[in-house]
Amino acid sequence: MSGIRVLDFSRILSGPYASMILADLGAEVIKLEPIEKGDETRNFPPFVNGMSHYYIALNRSKKSVALDLKSPEGVQIAKELAAQSDIVLENFRPGVMDRLGLGYDVLKALNPALIYCSITGFGRNSPHGDKPAFDIVAQALSGVMSVNREPGQAPNKLGLPLGDMAGSIFSLFGVLAALHERNATGEGRHVEIAMLDSLIAMQGYLSQIYFVTGDSPQPVGTQHPSIVPYGSFPTQDGHVIVACLTERFWHNFARSLDRADLIDDPRFGQYQARLANRDALEPIIHERMTRDSTEYWLDRLTEFDVPNAPILSIGEALSQEHVAAHDLIETVDHPQIGSLRMVRTPILFDGEGSACAEAPSTLGQDTDEVLRDKLGYSAEQIAALQRKGAVS
Repeated sequence: MSGIRVLDFSRILSGPYASMILADLGAEVIKLEPIEKGDETRNFPPFVNGMSHYYIALNRSKKSVALDLKSPEGVQIAKELAAQSDIVLENFRPGVMDRLGLGYDVLKALNPALIYCSITGFGRNSPHGDKPAFDIVAQALSGVMSVNREPGQAPNKLGLPLGDMAGSIFSLFGVLAALHERNATGEGRHVEIAMLDSLIAMQGYLSQIYFVTGDSPQPVGTQHPSIVPYGSFPTQDGHVIVACLTERFWHNFARSLDRADLIDDPRFGQYQARLANRDALEPIIHERMTRDSTEYWLDRLTEFDVPNAPILSIGEALSQEHVAAHDLIETVDHPQIGSLRMVRTPILFDGEGSACAEAPSTLGQDTDEVLRDKLGYSAEQIAALQRKGAVS
């Protein structure tokens, strides 16, 4: 995406994750931040040498411009940058950008080729439209939390902030499609994404279970609502993940348990039978697997070609050989922090990863450069704007 410029008004997670991926793919991203405290995530602990882990995770390879969008001068600078940009990204509540004088119609008039992407919690036409939306709110309203638990336990949010990230991911789909269309027509688009819509769209087979049966899927913990055996199984000293998604894997698993007789047992021979007799099958599996260690079962399941995995902590996951083999961790030098490790975007082009990342900018680090090099402001003009408090 070299040669594409993104003007990023977004903050916290749902927008910044999308703009970071665009930056990783080579786009130039200019991030506009409030002068006093910047993106709210700059203030989220824990910190390393004064910089928030949260901000680091979502804002590499972006230029930071500290701007007062409540001042006429700040709005004018934003308009001038939008006129030179390919993409505008924002994740305010509906109507906020219009009130700032930076809505789609205004910026489109300045730049008809502009792709303007709005990420909101609920979209313009939702009865929830004016409510604040955060990840856990979207998760609760999407139905996801209702199944993310063991049976009989309280609903739980996903460990990943998927409500926010779903909005980011679908915004990338929309923006890239609009860029493709613009190549043919020369015209931009207003791309609108709602976090709740995105998370509902990611329900996959869960929504289809409801449409087919009329019943909402019930919580099954790590198990699968319609495939057995599938999930976390206890061993002598821990747990192992087993995923028998096909009949072949089920047969292999039964043999690994030294229970080939289960294959011909009419209670367990086919998908539907195993699902109906889950409560009879799982104790048999538990009794056999708890006789041996996790290490034993990982080796044995691999030997029998059964999909399996240990359950790793975040640190263990980042330290595994796969991560090193795929070069998923990148180290950059930061003037304030020093050596800084980050997880890179996992997209390969002809076997090679995305462009080398740049360290996250400090607040307003790039204001002077952007005003001077992109907009042609003189040092005197920049100093005057700083005295007025329009930029920092």
